[in-house]
Amino acid sequence: MKKFVCALLAGVMSMSLLAGCGSKPTEPDANAPADGGENNTTAGETLRMVTNAAFAPYEFVDDNGEVAGIDAEIAAAIAEKLGMKLEITDMAFESLLPALQSGSADIILAGMTVNAERQESVDFTDSYAKGVQVIIVPEGSEIAGPDDLNGKQIGVQTGTTGDQYCSDTPENGGFGEDAVQRYDNGPLAVAALLNGQVDAVVIDNEPAKALVAANEGLKILDTAYTDEDYAAAVQKGNTELLDKVNAALEELKADGTIDEILAKYIHE
Repeated sequence: MKKFVCALLAGVMSMSLLAGCGSKPTEPDANAPADGGENNTTAGETLRMVTNAAFAPYEFVDDNGEVAGIDAEIAAAIAEKLGMKLEITDMAFESLLPALQSGSADIILAGMTVNAERQESVDFTDSYAKGVQVIIVPEGSEIAGPDDLNGKQIGVQTGTTGDQYCSDTPENGGFGEDAVQRYDNGPLAVAALLNGQVDAVVIDNEPAKALVAANEGLKILDTAYTDEDYAAAVQKGNTELLDKVNAALEELKADGTIDEILAKYIHE
């Protein structure tokens, strides 16, 4: 089994880009300041969460046009514990870290994997879930495992762990930039797979289940990559918010809330 080495993909994003991202606020606070500033904990009394709502069951847009899913419910439970309102903004995955670093957001919950590269840029909370990378292929594909991806075109969601793993150099266990086709979200990557534009899609297991269930003729290979920890991320050095969120998570784990939320969306 290959062991992949993650590499951070982070870009610089202007404030105009942030303003253009589709927002799905929950109980928006009109008095909240536009710029959170360094180590700003609460932006008034609103917890400003950013996510990429194309990663079901962790985050998706529901029939009411609101961001829903595991991360949205966990964030709402955290905000309630902290006595804060929750505001969720949906944006491209690769824009999440820059939004946090610029002070335009307080916290990321986006099925984000904890890795050493990201830890250089943000502070992660305690883990609240586990994730596994899997490979989606068409029924009848000759691809049976990671080694068979050599020489193939691989679809990934831009900036995700699957992107980082696959685009890394062969020396580090990846397949190189030329082997990777990036898409804004998982459904677009799967659409490219169905259209024959890529040979496989590498993505987290739970979103993969939803995508395969919604698209006939696809399957998930019975091959798992290294287990990953999902956690929330806060601005580097914001120990006040980090400690508060970790305390809330500890209570939510102890009283069974986290397990209930996970069980609601993930059925083994």
